[in-house]
Order: sequence, then structure tokens, then C-alpha cells
Amino acid sequence: MPGPGMDIIGEEEKKAVLEVIESGYLNRYGDLSNPRFKAMVWNLEQEFGKKIGSKYALAVTSGTTALLTALWTLGIGPGDEVIVPGYTFIASITSIIFSRAIPVLAEIDETLTLNPEDVKKKITPRTKAIMLVHMLGNPGNLDELTKIADENNIFLIEDCAQALGGTFNGKYLGTFGKIGAFSLNIYKTITAGDGGIVVTDDEELYKRAFSIHDQGHLPLRQGVEQGKRTILGLNFRMNELTAAVASAQLKKLDFIRRKLHENKQRLKTILSEIKELQFRKILDEKGDVGTLLTFFMPTVESAEKLAKKIGCTTVSKSGWHVYSNMEHVLGKMTVTSEGCPFTCPYYKGPEINYYKGMLPQTDDILSRAINISVGVSDAGLGSAYGIKITSSPEEIDQVGQNLKKAIRESL
Repeated sequence: MPGPGMDIIGEEEKKAVLEVIESGYLNRYGDLSNPRFKAMVWNLEQEFGKKIGSKYALAVTSGTTALLTALWTLGIGPGDEVIVPGYTFIASITSIIFSRAIPVLAEIDETLTLNPEDVKKKITPRTKAIMLVHMLGNPGNLDELTKIADENNIFLIEDCAQALGGTFNGKYLGTFGKIGAFSLNIYKTITAGDGGIVVTDDEELYKRAFSIHDQGHLPLRQGVEQGKRTILGLNFRMNELTAAVASAQLKKLDFIRRKLHENKQRLKTILSEIKELQFRKILDEKGDVGTLLTFFMPTVESAEKLAKKIGCTTVSKSGWHVYSNMEHVLGKMTVTSEGCPFTCPYYKGPEINYYKGMLPQTDDILSRAINISVGVSDAGLGSAYGIKITSSPEEIDQVGQNLKKAIRESL
């Protein structure tokens, strides 16, 4: 199965979906006076916000539309720059381009998240936001990046697509920045097939986000317009069926995280016997979601050899998660023929170019990195080998021993 949530879909999800079908209401705006209407989307938003400690949560159609909603809510557009890591899913970068802003690619460090020192170097008078991607479920350096954002009066956007349920110093990811974005697709911690959630503590931002996700309207729960329309929007509304599955999955989040941590630690303990291995830096072990176990081989050659042995790839070759593999980003492709934002007259910075080798630290780290599945099996992440949330202790031990043998033979 792709992700841990997919692996444990069961009667709870079936029951919730059936309730929606039998109610006759598939859209979020049902008849509140009718007891058959379950208000699944609204209830999911309330439950999610309460779970992670955010005042407002807005359910949308995907993690990508969650990012678009976040960027547009903050007013990011032509002439603006957004700093984003060179290791992230492509949606982080393309959502910035769709907003007609300039993605400024920055280095990662051994956490596989943004390198604060390089972020400082990339800030200009045009910088509007830092997009911190908590990649592979690992919290980024929130202490440093929050400080940098505050000192420079720019927004911190948290891309938590791969880190739903993660925490940092006991506080849920997504609640540190001005706005956070989550994904519910099949490769994520919990899933509804697709779907996304936007969170914020700012009431005005929440209202703006709501209007953006619903054609410029602001009906909130009641389905009745609240005040004047102040902004254009699109249709990013989640439907009741998606919300039904997501709500059932949300109730399983604590179990999923606990099992992922137990399984990851068991596997890591076995591999810790190999002194040549360097494990990915985790700033908060308790806060890590635990979907993957990442380590670095001593050399590119040994990493390539191991990847071939176990049937995966080094992280550097994991498709549209690495800037150097994103041919349409390297080629500065855009949505429209005029080439905006790269040829936008509102952009007053130097000519932007993206090319392989522009982030040498990122290239070096990823070329030696191997992702082992603990809860997410995704060839696009290079994690085609490993265990899953339902693996028994005996199965984990066997995979650990096989992997340990393969690693030693590759050194």
C-alpha cells in the first residue's frame, strides 16, 4: 500500500461513506435543519483544527490547492519571491509559479529540509515568504526559520503535505507559520484518496481563504452569504464523501503515529550496528512522523550500489521531488504563453535561471541518501523497499537483517 492510512482503511471509513450516501447530501452545503445531513466537511474542519491546535481549518480538494489557497490568501503574486527548498514535491514550486511569483530555490541540510543559513543568503527586498517543507515527515528548523521570517517581516508558510501529525517541541506542524497546508492523498499519513486542508489562527485570513476556495463567496457553514464579496475565487471545495473518509482516518492518526515510531525504531536499531551509516538528522525525534527511515552512505558509489541491490534509487533520482529532475521548472515553463512570472514587468529582480548543479550541497546530500519505507512505499521517493505499518516484529527483523547484509556488501 502507498501510505499508512491506505493500509488500514476498514469498516469505519465504509460506514462513514455509507452514511453520506444515504443522507442524500454530497455537497458541503446541506440542510442544517435536516438530521440526515451529516455536515462531514464542516465537522472535519472542526475536528482537524482542534486536533492540531489551530483556530481555523479549511478543507479543500488537494494538497496542491491548499498551497495555492495559502499563497493567494497571503496576497503573494507578481513581483514577489518565495524561498522554497530544492528538495520538495514539485507542487510546492509550481504553486508559486501559478501565483505568478518567483520560486527562489534554496539548499537543504542533513534534515532534508531548508538550510537556514542559505535561506538568509536568498532573502531580497522582493522576498514575500519562506515556504518551509517538512519533507518526509521530519520537522524543519522552526526555531531558526521562524526567527528569520520575523526579523525580515516575511511570511512563513508551512508545507505539511508529508508531515500530517508531526510536531516540534510538542506543538503540531502547520501552526508555527502564518498559514499551513496539508495533503490527504494516498501517500500521506492519513488519506481520503485526495484532499487537502489549510490552517491558520488569523480570522481575516481564514475568511479570505474560504472565499478563494468557493468562487469568492463567504457562506461559511450556513450556506448563506456573510457580508460583501471582496475577492475572486475558484472551486476548491471538498465534498462530503471525501470528508467522511478523512474524518474516519483522522481518528486513527494517533495509532498510526505510534506504530510508525515503534516500527521505525526497531528497524533503525538493527541498522545502527553499521558504523559507516549516518542517519538523517532529526531535530525532534518525538515530532518526526516516522513514515520513512533515511540514511546516508559514505560515498555516491556505495549509495548507488546499495540502491541497485535492494531495487530502489538514491534520493537524488527520486523524480519530481528533486529540483534537478524537474525539467519543466528548469525550462521555466509557465501556464500562459507570455512567460509570466519570469518575464513579468512587475518583477524587478535579475533574470532567473534554474539549472542542474545550482544547489551543490543539496546534490551531494541526496546523491548519498537512501529512503527506506516504514509507512510510505513510493517509488517516486525512492522508497520501494522496506516495511509497512502492518509489518510484524518478525517481518521487520527480517527486512533489517537483509538490509544490513546489503549495506555491508555495498560499502
